[in-house]
Order: sequence, then structure tokens, then C-alpha cells
Amino acid sequence: MSFAEILGGTLSPDANVRDQATRTLEKLASESGQPSVRSAAGIALKNALTAKDETRQEQHSQRWLQVDEGTRSQVKQGVLVTLGSENRQATMAAAQAIAAITATELPQGQWQDVITTLLQNVSTTSTGLKIASLQTIGFICESINPDILATQSNLILTAVIQGATAEEPSQEVRYAAITALLNSLEFVRQNFENEGERNVIMQTVCEATQSPDSNVQAAAFECLVRIMQLYYDKMRFYMEKALYGLTVIGMKHEDEKIALQAIEFWSTVCDEEIELQIEEETREAGQPAERDNYQFAKTTLPQVLPTLLFLLTKQDDDADEDEWNVSMAAATCLSLLAQTIGNDIVAPVIPFVEQNIRNPDWHHREAAVMAFGSILDGPDPNVLTPLVSQALPVLIEMVKDQVVQVKDSAAWTLGRVCDLPIECIQLDVHLHSMISALVAGLEDSPRIVANCCWAVMNLTEQLGGTDLDTYAMSQYFEGIVTTLMRITEANVNENNSRTSAYEAMATLASTGARDTHAVIAKLGVAILDRLDATIAGIAQAVGIDDRLALAELQSNLLNVLTNVARTLGRQISEISDRIMTSVLQLLNANNGKQAAAAEDAFLLVGALITALESDFTRYLDSFSPFLYNALQNHEEYQLCSISVGLIGDICRSLGQDAAQHCDQFMTILLQNLESNVLHRDVKPGILSCFGDIALAIGGRFETYLEVTFRVLMSACNLSAGTQAVDFDTIDYNNQLRVGIFEAFVGITQGLKSDGKAQLIHSQVQSIIGFMNYVYIDQTRSEDVTKGMIGLLGDLADAFPGGEIRDYLRADWIQALIREGRSSARGTSLRVISRWARDMVKQATA
Repeated sequence: MSFAEILGGTLSPDANVRDQATRTLEKLASESGQPSVRSAAGIALKNALTAKDETRQEQHSQRWLQVDEGTRSQVKQGVLVTLGSENRQATMAAAQAIAAITATELPQGQWQDVITTLLQNVSTTSTGLKIASLQTIGFICESINPDILATQSNLILTAVIQGATAEEPSQEVRYAAITALLNSLEFVRQNFENEGERNVIMQTVCEATQSPDSNVQAAAFECLVRIMQLYYDKMRFYMEKALYGLTVIGMKHEDEKIALQAIEFWSTVCDEEIELQIEEETREAGQPAERDNYQFAKTTLPQVLPTLLFLLTKQDDDADEDEWNVSMAAATCLSLLAQTIGNDIVAPVIPFVEQNIRNPDWHHREAAVMAFGSILDGPDPNVLTPLVSQALPVLIEMVKDQVVQVKDSAAWTLGRVCDLPIECIQLDVHLHSMISALVAGLEDSPRIVANCCWAVMNLTEQLGGTDLDTYAMSQYFEGIVTTLMRITEANVNENNSRTSAYEAMATLASTGARDTHAVIAKLGVAILDRLDATIAGIAQAVGIDDRLALAELQSNLLNVLTNVARTLGRQISEISDRIMTSVLQLLNANNGKQAAAAEDAFLLVGALITALESDFTRYLDSFSPFLYNALQNHEEYQLCSISVGLIGDICRSLGQDAAQHCDQFMTILLQNLESNVLHRDVKPGILSCFGDIALAIGGRFETYLEVTFRVLMSACNLSAGTQAVDFDTIDYNNQLRVGIFEAFVGITQGLKSDGKAQLIHSQVQSIIGFMNYVYIDQTRSEDVTKGMIGLLGDLADAFPGGEIRDYLRADWIQALIREGRSSARGTSLRVISRWARDMVKQATA
């Protein structure tokens, strides 16, 4: 009987079932029970109350709240008592269970005394109870909205600091207290505003970095990382007095977990200062800065940089390449440091590179290559160009080094070089030798292959373009593709090498110039042959690992074919029958088992629709059942979202001929909007799709106008009533607004094209009113601004005779268009704004 079933049993109308469930709860909470049983009970209770998915979490919470008060009190008393158990496994499970119950009940105003009880436990003489209670407080702080605990922050902070001080004799208690402090830092913001309280917190954490226990030290440095994230603006005094020295010493600590957190501290400093630089760049002229940039990274460069360079040489010979270690952390920190201080990083790093690049010890050679690669993002390209020119011959040579770690870093650094502005590379001097080295690397060990593929992708993306007759890589194109095809023949994907190779093929297919199209067409046929072979092998894939590997391979192949279709355009018609036959067989064999492969198959169909336009009609009857099933598959919301996009593609390609399918399209789309199960991210795309349908069928959209206007006005009201509580909500609201405006744009243009613009006149006042509301909202995105201005231009164009003159003369409309026209030259927003200005002028004349 699972804990979820036990909870359900307590709600049963059958008295026997209720009694059995209640007795089971008592047994699981009993102090006399076996430790393993009690531990399992606590974990089961936690799992019955928590879920990653918001909808399931709400269901779990409601189920618990429906359990009668007596039973809930028994369970809560049981888990609280378990905190005093001598069995650590049981106390840990109880701590997690208490946190899960608290996260459910406290927001409802229930179990208000739980924090008080835990704080009382922290004041006892029992070391075990102290540790368990501090762990519980940490879990609660981690799992609950900080605002809910804000009123109790003083009490929590006092207890936690008491347990974390140097005077605490038990290092285990200190560790639990520091960990609890780490989880509570977000809701003690008010305490951090008070200098005296802030000093106590910082002193306690800094002292803990000197604890004789390595776990306490590591947790203290992790606390410093989080403090820097949350309270950068309060750190100037503490950086000067203690943190510079503590963290530099910490980075050199022989215990890796301590060194990693100390390095992470400086990575966090860089993250914060990069963010401040972005804020400075986007701040309007004359507007004061909200926060000061103290330039900690630049100030401490003479101390931090030598330490990072030293740590680069501390590679572990036997370490797993995916295992996070000190040298990898140092390289990441160095990269962030380069982004933070720009040109100032170059002069002190280059001597290290020059001194070590030829060192007989591979640790130093690899560190030199890694150091050079790590500073390529940040300094000005004109500063890097001479350095790159000087380094490339050496890097190309080092891709053939005898030590795999050196080869790997050299290939990665070449990828970074290829990601620089292309002007940094002297193509006439270095391109041939670079590509030769990369192609040779493609047939090396799997870890080298992935980085060589990345370098090839970066090169072709910068140099290529399907509108070019030829490009610098044309003469190497077929050779690279042939090598990539050869190395992907084996059914091996070690280090993601096969996936990387297919991604490189897809990128080459999407960027190749016209003189490579014949090679791309041959590639499409070869990839299609491989896809057919995988479809034939679906029945033989029995185990879950085999099925997942096969689905991943199919996704890779489908992605390549998608880019082939996009590049070749109508030329793809030569194999489009085969492609659609394979896609339909794949979807049929898949039968909803592998959503990722189905999503990629639908993306390929979208590319075919765009390429073939009205010629795709002959496949529509065969494909429609799969399309409609996907639209109604609300659990796989990403597939559903792609399907909505396909409706737009179909309508754009078929034009007026799409009208015969629109009844079914509109019915399903409207049902999806009303669904409470479908993920909300799909719904803005549905609104946009209304615009695509209207634009395609023109005046014939009149049939759907009434219901569409009703839905769009409901969406406007929803958007206007949404509070900007967090970034996710703001982002979704902006997506919703883009969908609304795109819908109205398509409807306006579609009706106007058939001389029926008058049908939208009744909605103009509401549309303008909503746009006025959005205009004054400071959280609107650039896409929303562009959608609004575009819609204003379309409305003005639809009513050139002055019918909506009074609406268009509003001051905010002129200000909005001026805002759009002030965007950077050449941007689509600026172009649309200039056009909209002209349309509004004519309509208001």
C-alpha cells in the first residue's frame, strides 16, 4: 500500500478502510518501529505531498488538506517525535516529511507553531535533536515561499546563528546550522538591511570558513556564494576586510569541495558584475544607475588570476571528463573573468600561455591551451586578432598532440576561435590548415569529435548563407560531409559524438551556398536511407535503453532532413514522396511512445509544407489524422504546440484552398483554448494561428469572427488582469500579448484583402483601449511593441478614409511610434515603425 493510497484511505466512506489507513499511519510513525520502515514512511509521506509538476503538486496538497484534522495531527506529532530518534536515517526522512507538510499547510494558515517547536528543539541539550531540527528548518526554508516565513525571520535567524557560531562545540550542529542559514538567506533580506545584524551574519559565516571540519568550511563558502548573489550591493566593506583573502586561500585548499566553492564565489562575482554591465549598457541616457558596480573582479585581478592559472594545471589524470573538478571550475571562472574585465585580462594571461604551451608536462600544455581559449570571449576583437593569428598554427598542431586531454582542449579552443568575429581569422592563411586539422580530428576519439564538430558548425555559420553563390568552405564541403557520414555509420554515441556529427551535418545543410546544393541533395537521400533503416528496426528495439537510443538517432536524422528541405526549397519535391512515406511510417510505428521523435517529424513536415507550398495538398489527407491526434494530445504539450504551428504553415502555403480544412482547425483550436489541462505556453500560439488562418482565407474568415473576437477579448482581459509577480509571469504575459496582436494583424489584413475591413470596425475601440493599457506597462517586451505598432499600421491602412481618425490621434500612439523609430538602424522594429507612421498620417489627414 503506497502512502498516497493510505492518505486516500483516510478519506474513504468505508469505516474499515479508514481504520486500516489510520492504523498504518500510526505504525509508520511509531518510535518502536524498525528504523528502515520509519525512514521509508517519512520519504513516502514526503513523496505523497510533493511533485515537480505544479498541477500534480496542487492535487497532492488538496488531498492532504482533505485528510481529517485528527489524522493529520497524529502524523505531524509522529514525525516531530521522530526528530529526536537516534537513527539518523529516520530523522532525515522525518525532516523532509515535516518540510513537505509545512509547505502545504503554512500557506493555508495552518500548523503555525511548527517553526516555534523546531526553534525550541534547537535550544535543547540533545545534539541529535538540534541537528535534525536545524536540518528541518533548512528544508522548510528551501521549499516554501520566502514571503510566508518573513515574519519569523528574526527567530529563525537567531536560532541558526546560535548553532553556527564558533562557540558551538559540535561541528555537526554547526554544519546543520550553516546549511539552514544557506537556505534561509533569501527571506532574511530585512535583517541584511540592518548593519548590525548583517555584521553578525557575515562574521559567523567567515568564522565558519576556518572551521576544523571540512564540511562546515565548504558549506560556509557556499553561503558566501549565495550571499554574493543576493546582496552584492552590501559586500564592499566585507570584501575589503575579509572576503578577498579568505576566498583566495580557499581556492588553494587541498579539499576539492572547499576549493570548488571558493572558485564559485569568484564566478558569482563575475556573474553579478556582467549583469551590472548589461544594465549599464541598456540604461537610458540621464537615468541614474539602480546599483553600483564595485568592480571587485578588476580590483582583485592580481590576487585571483594567478591562483586560477595555477589551478588550471591541477587536472586529475584519472578523472571522468564529465566530472566537475578544480581545473574545470577554474577555467569557467577565468572565462567569466574575461567577460567581466575585457581587454585587461589579456596582458597577464598571455605570458602564462607562452611559457607553458610547449611544456613537456602535458598538464601545463593543456592549461596553456585552456587559458587561451577561456579569454576569447570578452576582449575586443581587434585586440584578439593578432593573438589569434599567432596562436592558430600552434593550436592546429596541438589537435594532433599525443595526449588526449591536450587534443580535446585544442579542438575546443579552435571552436572558440571559430566563434569569434570571422575577421579575427586570416582565412587565406589559416582556413585550409584549420579545416584539415578539424577533419582529421573528426576521426579521432569521441571527445575530440564533438569539439571538432562544434568548430565546423561555428565556421560554416559565420561564412555561409543559402543566398550565396559560393563561400569559403565550398571546396571543402563534400569532404567534410563525407567524413561526417563515415564516422556516424557505427552505432555508437560515446561522448555525444554521433549526435554532434549529425548536428554538424544539419548546420552545413542550412548554411551551404548554392554551389553545395547538389551535395546537400545527395546528403538528403543518404540520410533518408538511414531513417528508413531505423524505422525497420523499431520492432527489434526491445529494452528501454535501445528504444531511447533509436529515438535519439531518428531525431538526429530528422533534423538533418529538415534543414535539407529548408535549403533546397522546391527541389526537395524530388524526394518528398519518399520523405512523407517515411514520416507517416515513423509516426505510425511510434504510436505516441517517443514524443521527441514525433516532434522532430512534425518539424520536418513543416519544412516540407513551406518548401512545397500548395503542392503539399496531396499529402494532407494522409497526414491530417496524425496532426489532429497531436493537437488533442495535451500531455505532450510541445508536440501540440508544434502542431498549432503546422496549421499556420498549412494555411500560409495553401492560401484560400485552406478554407475547406478550417472548420476542423478552428474547432480543435478553440477547444484547446478552453482546456484546463493543456499547458498555458501553447495558448499564445493558438491566438497567433487565428491570424494565420484569417490571412490565408481572407473574407471567408467572417464565419469565425464572432467567436474569435470573443476569445481575443477574453485574452485581453486576462492579460490586463495579470500581475507582474515574477519573470515567468511577465514573460508569459508578453507572449500572450504578442499572440493577441498577431491574431488581430492577420484578421485585419485578411478581411481588408477581400474588401471586408468594415467587419473589424466594431472592435477598434476595444483593441486601441487594450493597446493603450499595454503601452503604459513597463514590462512589455520589444516583440510586444513591434506587434502593437504593426497592428496600428494595419488598422490605419484598413481605414484610410478617416473612420478611426479620432482613435489614431491619441498622443500615446504618436509616442509609441516614435519609440519604435528610435530603435537601432536596420532593425525590423524601426522599419515597421516608419511604415506605421506613414499609414497613421494618411488615416488621420
